[in-house]
Amino acid sequence: MKFLIVTGMSGSGKSTAIDVLEDIGYYCIDNMPPELISKFAQIYSSVNSSVEKVAFVVDIRGRDFITKLSDTISELRSENTDLKILFLDSNDDCIVRRYKETRRKHPLDEVSYGNIRRAIETEREFLASALAQADYYIDTSDMAIAQFKDRMYSIFLEDKDDFIHIDICSFGFKFGTVPDADLIFDVRCLPNPFYIPELKHKTGLQTEVSEYVMNFEESKELLKKLEDLIDFLIPLYIKEGKSQLVIAFGCTGGKHRSVTFAELLAKHLIQNEHNVRISHRDIEKHK
Repeated sequence: MKFLIVTGMSGSGKSTAIDVLEDIGYYCIDNMPPELISKFAQIYSSVNSSVEKVAFVVDIRGRDFITKLSDTISELRSENTDLKILFLDSNDDCIVRRYKETRRKHPLDEVSYGNIRRAIETEREFLASALAQADYYIDTSDMAIAQFKDRMYSIFLEDKDDFIHIDICSFGFKFGTVPDADLIFDVRCLPNPFYIPELKHKTGLQTEVSEYVMNFEESKELLKKLEDLIDFLIPLYIKEGKSQLVIAFGCTGGKHRSVTFAELLAKHLIQNEHNVRISHRDIEKHK
């Protein structure tokens, strides 16, 4: 089991880091007292758990607990625990600006009597030993969120394609569109099996229907262009830090053409080793 401690300056992006880690399969625990980490590691290492990667957020919110962090790190490493430390940082001006924008109080606001720069200075003193033990250091001062996420993926994800989940669905326009779709493709321009008596009551999941839809040159050409488009777009979405992509195909009733295209695109993406889930929202509504 792999363990990761995420620590660093308040306002440096720990919440965003946790979002990324959860997307790539980490079980994340926020504001964990350091003294409990070793006990947690012992328990999880001794049970048959499906959890393989755990991330703990430890920061100045724990006040007195933070002084134990260095000892906890040393203890776990002496036991040959697979442990890494991620330290997130930003320069003082950037942290001040972020707190002013969010209008939140710094965790050390009370002990610094409302002086945020004094609070930042005190926090750096508390975290100096954790910084010295860190395996990874990211300064987020001049990073856009997408750049920060990309940096996280480059460190903690072996295959960047693994983090994006692609949901492909079919639907019928007569029942409304798919509100959460990122991309909607209208395939009502293609010949409709509904008007073929022997195909009318079948669906695009059946070979005879999909073969009918794809028997036309315009269908073949459209599928090829859509595959090329999606192959082009996916790396761009990954670069921008998108963790889920929803692609919807619509036809009149959501039973024939849209189902056929959803299935074929899903097959294409699975062959390219993407994580794909497929659903057919309206396929049963005619029954």
